[in-house]
Amino acid sequence: MKKLLLFTIMLVALCFTPAQAADVNSIKVSIVKHAIELGVDPAIALSIARTESGFNHNARSSHGAVGVFQLMPSTARRMGLNPYLLNDNIKGGILYYKSMYKMFGSVELALAAYNAGPGNVKRYQAVPPYAETKRFVSKIMTDYNYYKKNSDPAISTAKAAIAQQAAAKQQAVAKAQPVQTKGPETVKAAQVEVKPMIPATTLSIANMRMQQAPELAKVKNIKTIKVEVADDTPIELEVEAKSLAI
Repeated sequence: MKKLLLFTIMLVALCFTPAQAADVNSIKVSIVKHAIELGVDPAIALSIARTESGFNHNARSSHGAVGVFQLMPSTARRMGLNPYLLNDNIKGGILYYKSMYKMFGSVELALAAYNAGPGNVKRYQAVPPYAETKRFVSKIMTDYNYYKKNSDPAISTAKAAIAQQAAAKQQAVAKAQPVQTKGPETVKAAQVEVKPMIPATTLSIANMRMQQAPELAKVKNIKTIKVEVADDTPIELEVEAKSLAI
């Protein structure tokens, strides 16, 4: 009976481990994408998420922080985000770190403010002397330096996906734009004469012969003739005839 129970536990563990690994990888890729879009180093974003939750969106703290970046619901609401949604949690965490970095101009102080609040960092003008905050900053900086030397596969995967999306957008824009032909083809098309169809039109020009002449004589005869059209309305046209020297 015990052997059967152990076998069942092992089978369940084997079934769920690949799915959990795949989920972690997809979360990492999402973090990198958001970080690049928001102008934050993906390595620091991954380091924060790893320390805060181990890339677990279901993580909850005793202080009420939730999600991958352990975002406080009140903080997320101020940014117009829902911390219980994965993408909003990731975006909110990265945006909050970015705002702390802009405020203090230092990665360490930004991380300290992320953990202990900006008020405490302003109070001490340094990393606050809290054991939890010191451990938090030290752990993230260790991970950050590791990621800088050993790039996580999620970073290259996300960058490749972003490049593909950009290429697809460029192709879509190119297809949407009308093709404008320039050069000889356009000139040739412009020389095509479109003649309107005039039914029952009679025009008599006697004994006209077109031959190549060595020189064009400067002779011009202008006559007025009548042309009959289908609706029996006579019109007058001026026809300019040029004779060629033969």
